[in-house]
Amino acid sequence: MAKDLFDNVPSKGSRDYTAKDIEVLEGLEPVRRRPGMYIGGTDATALHHLAAEILDNSMDEAVAGHASRIEIELKPDNVLTIIDNGRGIPVDPHPKFKNKSALEVIMTTLHAGGKFDGKVYETSGGLHGVGASVVNALSEWMDVEVFRDKHGHKMRFERGLAVGKLKDTGPASRRGTMTTFKPDKQIFHGDPQFSPARLYRMAKSKAYLFRGVEIRWKCDPSLLSETIPAEDSFHFPGGLTDYLASEIEGKATITPRSFFGRSENNGKGTVEWAVAWVPEMEPFLQSYCNTIPTLAGGTHEQGLRNALTRSLRAHGERANNKKTAQITPEDVMAAACATLSVFIREPEFQGQTKDKLSSPDAQRLVENVVHDHFDHWLAEDPATADKLLEYVIDQAEYRLKKRQEKEVARKAATRKLRLPGKLADCSRDAAKGTEIFLVEGDSAGGSAKQARDRATQAILPLRGKILNVASAAAGKLQQNQELSDLMQALGCGSGAKYNEDALRYERIIVMTDADVDGAHIASLLLTFFYREAPQLIKNGHLFLAMPPLYRITHGAKSVYARDEKHRDQLLKTEFKSNAKVEVSRFKGLGEMMPAQLKETTMKPGLRTLIRVDTPDAEKSNTDTMVERLMGKKPELRFQFIQENAQFVTDVDV
Repeated sequence: MAKDLFDNVPSKGSRDYTAKDIEVLEGLEPVRRRPGMYIGGTDATALHHLAAEILDNSMDEAVAGHASRIEIELKPDNVLTIIDNGRGIPVDPHPKFKNKSALEVIMTTLHAGGKFDGKVYETSGGLHGVGASVVNALSEWMDVEVFRDKHGHKMRFERGLAVGKLKDTGPASRRGTMTTFKPDKQIFHGDPQFSPARLYRMAKSKAYLFRGVEIRWKCDPSLLSETIPAEDSFHFPGGLTDYLASEIEGKATITPRSFFGRSENNGKGTVEWAVAWVPEMEPFLQSYCNTIPTLAGGTHEQGLRNALTRSLRAHGERANNKKTAQITPEDVMAAACATLSVFIREPEFQGQTKDKLSSPDAQRLVENVVHDHFDHWLAEDPATADKLLEYVIDQAEYRLKKRQEKEVARKAATRKLRLPGKLADCSRDAAKGTEIFLVEGDSAGGSAKQARDRATQAILPLRGKILNVASAAAGKLQQNQELSDLMQALGCGSGAKYNEDALRYERIIVMTDADVDGAHIASLLLTFFYREAPQLIKNGHLFLAMPPLYRITHGAKSVYARDEKHRDQLLKTEFKSNAKVEVSRFKGLGEMMPAQLKETTMKPGLRTLIRVDTPDAEKSNTDTMVERLMGKKPELRFQFIQENAQFVTDVDV
């Protein structure tokens, strides 16, 4: 006979598990037992969620058109009062609970409210009927005063339970609801206090979200330790546009005007947005649904990103810009400062704290509305649209460059260092005391390789004029072989990945011909280092060699001159006035014999080097000059020539 597998299973407890072990929590007891399930925890953030729940109820009244004013007052002993001039919570007996007023039912029963069927509120932040009752459950005490039908009523609660019945406070000329409560120390561990600054920002943001409401702020002066006023009033007719303008005030933007708008869509919902591209600020996207801040984003944010990307791609395709295809939402939002607010019926959130919107309809609504408006915005000003597109393409190319760098870094970890084939490296392993010469062309490189000290001097020939990084797109930089070879030889990386310890040489010496072309190549190299590796300059590693332009010979004696002025000086000081001297001009370093190059330009003690420096005090001037002379705008260079042409005495053509 087969034996049951569950026979002889040892009991882990001495008592049985029976029906009497099943605990049933009634009323608001579940909230007090597990507050994290309803407000996300018991810390300072959860504490402020209580304030948000009551404020959101008042905002729902305002959005529904029944309230025009909300007051928030923070009092000593962590007491908060929120007042609105809305319709007031109903106080008549509830049909299901004959002995209780609707006010008591709302405040003491989970999932009791007027926002389920959409008849009382077309859109609302409260959905589950738990907001006010949760605040009540987690408060040491709560007083609710209702002014309705020219009459006042008041009721008190302690830790979620009603204390007595609803009281009639007599005739009243006002209307609305006033809620005063004190969070329970038994729930919020460590006794966190309401932050005036945090509540002030919350009140201000709500006023931006609904332009039809005025929010008044008041705080007991004894609680203020920051730059927050004791009293203030918020009313912003421009809505999110006003908010964005205040956030980016004084900052330079990619486009001369922000992209903003508001659209009501025949009962499907309302969308409001404001976007600016501000490179000097940390990008942000602040989103809201029915005035509830969605800190973790959601489908409405995805709709905005998709809409902006689709429209920019379409604009680029119309302009036949092939690079447009590589644009992603990440590139579009790289420097975007944006706010987005949607009002929709029955939104779906992840969790009671509503940090993330998950309604699929919200994405479709926002994407369709914003896409249509952004298409028109771009078409209205093609020059601005082109400027924004160019910037976003640069961001895309920069992103691709960074991805390629990561891939190269991963590959480098599994293989030995590979140096450019045309690099003649020095034999010393340590960086101290070594130097690399960046020379112009293979001919000069050949002479320099013969003239160098092989132990301490490396030579890297560069072919022609390198890329001007100040005017080139980021993608071109990563594709440029000369610059790639250069950074590979130096080993220190560039940009945010610059690593001083990985620099393979103590000195980097730019050695170009002493003519206009040589000066141009030197300026391109200086621009590259200034933009891509400024720390290399700041730490004193970059130098300019000073090769001679003239050789002056008399018999067995030869001297070298840097320029015409130096040549004329040497003719007077080194030779007799009637001496027959031969003056020859070097066309380039490649024409110099290795011995001459070593004697005049490369050997320590005999050569002249100029160290490149950018003092911190002059950084802004240097930035301006580099952008003016080497940047993307030729009109700035033309202006510079016009301003300085009068000072030119010699022209080398």
